[in-house]
Amino acid sequence: MTHHTGTLYIISAPSGAGKSSLVKALTDTNPEIRVSISHTTRAMRPGEVDGVNYHFVTREEFVKMGEHGDFLERAEVFGNFYGTSQSRLQQTLDEGHDLILEIDWQGAEQVRKLMPQARSIFILPPSLQALHQRLTNRGQDSDEIIDGRMREAVSEMSHYVEYDYLIINDDFAHALDDLKAIFRANQLQQKRQQVRFGRLLAELLG
Repeated sequence: MTHHTGTLYIISAPSGAGKSSLVKALTDTNPEIRVSISHTTRAMRPGEVDGVNYHFVTREEFVKMGEHGDFLERAEVFGNFYGTSQSRLQQTLDEGHDLILEIDWQGAEQVRKLMPQARSIFILPPSLQALHQRLTNRGQDSDEIIDGRMREAVSEMSHYVEYDYLIINDDFAHALDDLKAIFRANQLQQKRQQVRFGRLLAELLG
């Protein structure tokens, strides 16, 4: 039986726009949609599970994967490496699952070059005030840290023009509906429907 390959979705947002909660709500309601799991060299934190939160690897393993050209995108954050394995990702798509890659605009740029068929979605907060409030509510951070995060968020947001879809997360339920609509519409593409309803189409056309 022919099967379709899934679609790769890049999802980016500034910190505090609610991306993680939206993605979690989407995948909870649709198990066919998977979230890409990055490889990292950082130590596992309490409560984390290998293969669920990250694929935890040694620096040597990470470097070896890089030498084999297996990373679609990678970054170094505070001395630890993070990367997206192309072979893992392709395997999931080949199984017919849609796959979400949660990365920043720089990672998105790297992925688009290698996988131009990917769809990309950018999530924005409804206002700077709302963003400031969400970043402030996270805990006991100093004003300096919050100002820094705000500047970072504004610079990240300026890249929304590079994305196919834009969602404003004002009302969570509404934003989730918007996100579901993007996935649903893409699943209705003629080529994918042809694979799913091959028998019906043959019958309809006699």
